[in-house]
Amino acid sequence: MSQPTRDTNQPLNAQIINDGLGKQDAVDLGGGIYMSKDVSNLYLIRTDDGSVLINTGIIYSAAENKRRFDAVTSDPIRKIVFTQSHEDHIGGWPTFNVPGVETIAQANQPFVRIQYRELGQAMARRSRALWSRDQKQELTERPEPVLTTTFRDSHAFELGGRRFELYSVPGGETICSLVVWLPQDRIVFTGNMTGPIFGHVPNLYTVRGERYRYVQWYLDSVQSVIDLAPEVLITGHGEPLRGAEAIRASLTKMRDCVQSLRDQVFAGMNAGVDLWTLMRTVKMPPELVIPQGHGKVPWIVRSIWEEHMGWFRFESSTELYDVPPQAVFPDLIELAGGIEPVLGRAQALFDAGKPLEAMHLAEAVLAEEAGNRAALGIKLAATEAILEREGRENFSEVRWLEAQIAKLRTELEG
Repeated sequence: MSQPTRDTNQPLNAQIINDGLGKQDAVDLGGGIYMSKDVSNLYLIRTDDGSVLINTGIIYSAAENKRRFDAVTSDPIRKIVFTQSHEDHIGGWPTFNVPGVETIAQANQPFVRIQYRELGQAMARRSRALWSRDQKQELTERPEPVLTTTFRDSHAFELGGRRFELYSVPGGETICSLVVWLPQDRIVFTGNMTGPIFGHVPNLYTVRGERYRYVQWYLDSVQSVIDLAPEVLITGHGEPLRGAEAIRASLTKMRDCVQSLRDQVFAGMNAGVDLWTLMRTVKMPPELVIPQGHGKVPWIVRSIWEEHMGWFRFESSTELYDVPPQAVFPDLIELAGGIEPVLGRAQALFDAGKPLEAMHLAEAVLAEEAGNRAALGIKLAATEAILEREGRENFSEVRWLEAQIAKLRTELEG
């Protein structure tokens, strides 16, 4: 069966979530382990007494995922394990669940799922702004798996001569994240513990909207996988990483990179350096530079700051109250002598290679006169310049800026 062709001009996140489109075969990873590619992949592990399914994919791919695994074996699925509770990991559960199947998750999963259910509209609206052009189908159903077994720190079972050990890794994408360790095979399934793109900077805060990931929990979770000394590492996307030395090197670099960022932020906070300066000056050490396709260093800086110090930065009393800076934009426009001088300064800043500063002034004008075409034009040019300056590497950044560009062009055309 044909495999989808990746559009290499798109961010890596956008490429990998569509790897499972269409009719495909399950991929034989060896040792009785099969992968079905999906928005987030799912894995079938065969034993002499039935199979274990790790994750169930997204709901609209469930029938195709089941067809792929049914073509591999008619043995029954005995257990389903969730590595986390995002919709692309749990959505296909009703298709795979039958009487007698044990569904296992870390004990925080029901707590995490409350947020997704009760804030579903808000979170879907934000996700749609970033993912709508890449995720080919809308989520119209969000089934809730019924868990039969939960655990806090660890859980183990044997099936058909294979031992499975599950370990909580709360520094993953959700605080109900877990890894599955097959000690006899020295294989670890990490799901999206380090993010959807292995080896990249993690998202300690996800632009689409999510709980903060505690940086120390992330570091501890990565260390816990290093300590297992796996010889094969299987994530939620892409091909397995093989070789104990290569796996250790990759995990160690990710750990040490984030540890350095954390230490730099802590040192800056202790020295009284403001958040904005830290976002601008904290960098990955040259020997620890890793890609930023999912997370981004300035966002990590802000996440670490707000995780430990909260949203009040001790910069202004106005932070404590309900009048935002935008409330006085009209007054500043008036003091500047009207809209035209502000537009002139915004254009001068843009021409001087300062698109963010130009955008601030353009937005001040738009707060006074919503349809001002000159301000819209400056904001559009600034947004395009920022997109190109940042290198189109980070998925969330690219999709947000592209959405803003499309919106601004529509407003100008209108």
